[in-house]
Amino acid sequence: MSEVTTAEEIAALVSGYISENPVAIVVEDGKQLFDFSTAHYFAVPERGRCLLQIWSEENNIVRRAVSAEIRNGILKLSVLRFGQPKPSRMEICAKAERRSPSALKALRAAYQRSLQRTVEQIFPGWTVDRLTTAADLEHSFGAVCTRGLLRHGQERIALVGCGEGESQSTVDNSVAVAVLWLDYCREHLATKSHVSTLALFVPEGRAQTVQLRLSHLNREAAQWRLFSLDEHTGQSEELDLATELNLSTRLVQCFNRERTLERFDSSVQSIRALCPQVEAVPTSGSVISFRFHGLEFAHATLEPDRHFRPVERVVFGAPPAEYEWNKDTEPLLSKLIERLTLKRTGRDHNHPFYRLQPERWLQSVVERDITQLDSRLDSTQLYSQVPAFAASDRAVIDLLGITRDGRLAVIELKAAEDFHLPVQGLDYWARVRQHLRRGDFQRFGYFPGRILSERDPVLILAAPALHVHPSTTTMLRYFSPELEWKLVALDERWRDGIRVIFNKQKE
Repeated sequence: MSEVTTAEEIAALVSGYISENPVAIVVEDGKQLFDFSTAHYFAVPERGRCLLQIWSEENNIVRRAVSAEIRNGILKLSVLRFGQPKPSRMEICAKAERRSPSALKALRAAYQRSLQRTVEQIFPGWTVDRLTTAADLEHSFGAVCTRGLLRHGQERIALVGCGEGESQSTVDNSVAVAVLWLDYCREHLATKSHVSTLALFVPEGRAQTVQLRLSHLNREAAQWRLFSLDEHTGQSEELDLATELNLSTRLVQCFNRERTLERFDSSVQSIRALCPQVEAVPTSGSVISFRFHGLEFAHATLEPDRHFRPVERVVFGAPPAEYEWNKDTEPLLSKLIERLTLKRTGRDHNHPFYRLQPERWLQSVVERDITQLDSRLDSTQLYSQVPAFAASDRAVIDLLGITRDGRLAVIELKAAEDFHLPVQGLDYWARVRQHLRRGDFQRFGYFPGRILSERDPVLILAAPALHVHPSTTTMLRYFSPELEWKLVALDERWRDGIRVIFNKQKE
């Protein structure tokens, strides 16, 4: 297909491609950023360029697309980041893994050989006992990261490596694999040898998140060592975990949610007349998201009319089937709300309206009374989906709260079993702590009228009891003792209201 360059053509091509490939992935700069099985997007013409926003529960990016074409089944986009004059490449791929199983196996086998050569150079006198990428799902090990042991007398070093052919999220999450592998080795070799050290190898130039996570593990529990490896040259470098990592992260200005609701009062009241249970959620100073049990079905924006006066505009539906609300389309909106209210709370638990956005649904229930998670929390001051930018992208903290004595609380929610919940929460905790120490929260308007405690934030992880991954408590045991955490297990019927089944805290 030939290249298209007008904003309208690009938006139509993006919407059509994703509509035909609903589980496509987004790759930028060689890194997989999103999977549309869980991510969302909109592509709209704006000022002669196509504005493309893609977001998920964990991340959000905004780009201006200047051209697009489909080549070899892949949608290739030329995009501009804000503040950067030169475009970069983005690909939206119909299949998450474009390499065949045999190619992947060969790639990982080659990495395993390269890793062994590097390890033998770094640890002279130590013997590589075994290396494997075989899956062991019983113990939560997939067939991606290489695992192994180094032996020297009675001493052992647990070894984990992740090759440059893996996605960035896989590299980042190798920390969880490494912690569990260390724990597994200790458990199975307890009577034979002592496993005191974990050595983790990651690709050169892609170690920042891994370095952050490892630096906040308990240094009394193990010696943590991190190496960056250039597979082409075989050169490796040990990275510093002893000093505080200075994150390139920034906080956005907090907008006044009450004023935003007042500004959109006309749209809010009109939607509420059609859907009394609507959740009107300000997502910025100029956007209101209308949701039913966390699932967005419409949003309102302020846009200039032909006389450049700001007017409210309500759009409902999901791309590419989006409609502006007016007299002609109101029957469509009423029908959508009727189906949504029927299916979102109905008995058909396989219906998409019931299954979509479970974390947002859980968040909407938790926000009604945050003290159910921890009685110390102040229910009057709570921020949802707080963006903490790193470079051009951002992490989104589910909930940011404060205790009655002024201590910040980072709250991460999962409605389904997630192996990476503890380390993701650790990322957000570290970002919040850094912004707290800089004084950013008060400078940018968060928690007005409150004096924030200088104590480190508390980390609260919450999930349905039967969906707390078995490895979660193991990983939490290895967190730094300076990090106060709490794991809250909820009743599986959380959609009807929050009830805590049990909780665990740092001892």
